[in-house]
Formats: sequence, C-alpha cells, structure tokens
Amino acid sequence: MIKNSIPSMFTVGNLFLGIIAIILAFNSSPDNSNAELAAIFVIVAMLLDGLDGRVARALNAQSEFGKELDSLSDVISFGVAPAFIMYVVAFQDLNTAALAWIVTAIFPICGALRLARFNVVAGTPGYFIGLPIPAAGCVLSTLALFHDEISSTLLLISTLVLSFLMVSTVRYPNFKKVGIPKAAVWITPIIVVVVVILAIVYKGILTKLLFVPLVLYALYGLNGLKKNVRTLSRRRKRNKPGVDESTKSKKHG
Repeated sequence: MIKNSIPSMFTVGNLFLGIIAIILAFNSSPDNSNAELAAIFVIVAMLLDGLDGRVARALNAQSEFGKELDSLSDVISFGVAPAFIMYVVAFQDLNTAALAWIVTAIFPICGALRLARFNVVAGTPGYFIGLPIPAAGCVLSTLALFHDEISSTLLLISTLVLSFLMVSTVRYPNFKKVGIPKAAVWITPIIVVVVVILAIVYKGILTKLLFVPLVLYALYGLNGLKKNVRTLSRRRKRNKPGVDESTKSKKHG
C-alpha cells in the first residue's frame, strides 16, 4: 500500500507547489520578488512531475488513478499557475483588460486540451505530440520574470505561441525512457529537498540557467512547424496536376 502511494505523493507535491505559486503571485510585492519565487516553485513542480512517473515505473506501481491525478495536477501547476504569474507581472496593467483576460485564459485551456489528448490518443514512440505542458508552463513562468526587458505585446504573442505549440501536432523528443533504478528511488526526496534549497538561495541564477534550455526545447517545435508547412506545400503541388487533369477531362466530356 505504501509502495503504491509513493508516486502519488510526488504528484501531490507537484500540485501543492502549483497552488503555492498561485498564492505567491497573487501576493506579489512591487519588486515582483514573490513572482520570481513562484516561478521557481513551478520549476521544482516540473522536477516532481518528472519523478512521479519514473518512480512509479521503478516500483511497478503505475495506475490509472495516478495517471488522472497527474493530469489534474499539471493543469494547475503548469497551466493556471504560470498564466497567473504572467498576468500579475505583465498583463494586469494593460489598457485592454479583456485581451489580457482572454490570453491568460487561453494558456491553461490549451494545456488542458493537450493533456486530454495525451490521455486518449496513442502517441508516437519516443515523442510527445505537442509541447508538453510542464515545459510550456516553465517557459511561461520564467519568461514573465523578464517583463521589464520584454514588451507586453511580445509577451502576449509568446503566450499565444506556447499555447498553440501545446495543441499542435509537432513532435517533441520524449525523455521518459530515462528511468530511475529501484535502489535509487529512496534518495529522490533528498534530491528534491536539495533542489528546493538551492532554488530559493540562488533563485535569480537558477531561473536564468533553466530558461535557456527550456526555450530551446520549446523553439524546437517551430522547426517542426516549418517541416509541416513544407510537407503540406509539397502535397498541394503534387495534387495540383491531378486536379487540373480531372477538370480538363470534365471539360472534354
């Protein structure tokens, strides 16, 4: 019973950090120090999200309950929390409040759609279909910390792009096959605690270090979109002669 509950404890920890991130963003100070800490909690939540499935596989404790709990937690931690962080630090002072509300709502909605598709549609082995919501959420929450350097318009566009990439059919590399040995499962809580301490002590450095690889992973999807556009254009070119011939035959007939 305890063994089967361990993966869910990681998932609940992920959800807990997502809720704390929302509270911190809501109580953000004028210097946005709370928002920066909230972004750190979203990143740590991503670590827990990556561990719960690996721990479940290592302990042979996978279940439908854990799968559904994971999806529900991800909507909060990587959908609602990052969108709320971005809204608080960058969008709430926009002249067009309705636009800020809509863009803020679109992100978690697309995240929920992506998770629903992941749960019911079989993906390609070794790949995710669409940008995973943990990666999108971490990019958005850390991107919000650069609101002084990046214009609100660009942040709005970036939020919409990340939302679109989540529901797109672009394939992203899946690193879930990198497992954890069963003997190492018991030290994972220690690793999480150490990461949380380092994140709090060196929060400014950590967010900047993690922002770069996360953005590169997200931008990988833009390259995939280019390939999809090229494939569609090639198909259209191939289909054009057939269409022309059919129209000609109809005319002659």
